[in-house]
Amino acid sequence: MQKKKQMRFQKIYTEITNICGLTCSFCPSQTQPTKTMSLDFFEQILAQANQYTKEVALHVMGDPLTLSNLRDYLDIVSKYHLKANITTSGFYLNGHKNLFHPSLKQINISLNSFNKNTPKISFEAYMQGVFKLYEQRGDADVFINLRLWNLDADNTEKSYNEQVFAALEAYFNIKIIPNKKTFRLERKVLLHFDNYFDWPSLQSEHFSHGFCHGLNAQIAILADGRVVPCCLDGEGMITLGSLHVGTLKEILNSPKAKNIIKGFQNKQAVEELCQKCSFKDRFKE
Repeated sequence: MQKKKQMRFQKIYTEITNICGLTCSFCPSQTQPTKTMSLDFFEQILAQANQYTKEVALHVMGDPLTLSNLRDYLDIVSKYHLKANITTSGFYLNGHKNLFHPSLKQINISLNSFNKNTPKISFEAYMQGVFKLYEQRGDADVFINLRLWNLDADNTEKSYNEQVFAALEAYFNIKIIPNKKTFRLERKVLLHFDNYFDWPSLQSEHFSHGFCHGLNAQIAILADGRVVPCCLDGEGMITLGSLHVGTLKEILNSPKAKNIIKGFQNKQAVEELCQKCSFKDRFKE
């Protein structure tokens, strides 16, 4: 008898904190109580997660660099033979002397966070944190991904993006030609371009069906232990269960999870939030 194949994910988003400290206009307002996941609970999660993935992303809505003991979390990632992704606004880079832990696979920096806030530091000081990170990397085999996910039909961020280009061109001594979605600045230092996207909301007027990578290539675990189908559900609107109550195996095999999976296999969004999410339209053939 053929053994049933176990569900595998490209990555599991594990929100070690939902604290970001910013109010970017492209992110939804946070309504959940602030929460930082304890190290003990994080380890309990990874002891289960390593059966389903080789990679964890340490964020959903929060910024992991707000935590002074981030390396303790990365130590646990190493203990379970996993690799870690970190996504940050870039504002807290100077608060960490060395981010290059052996478990780290990539650091993503949302450069468009700077001009969507009222920063207390200058643009030059902000970019200096990015350059210092690159210098600290040395020979570490870690990707540094710089993101400008602020493109739109009206090219509203042209002036800011040109300011970013000028800073990067001067530092890396290179001419940026933004005619592709990815531009290589240096070895494993990439500048990524993409469009703004709308976070899914039950108040959205958008409606569509289609395929999505939620519960297929990824799941997300919120700071309070709730499991949701994807990293865009930071409010836990589609809670599949809580890891404070059940196991990851039980949650992933629940009727609700199976129903969502079956729906996406047939290009149907069965949950209302999924129906109102426009991000899945990017996966159309």
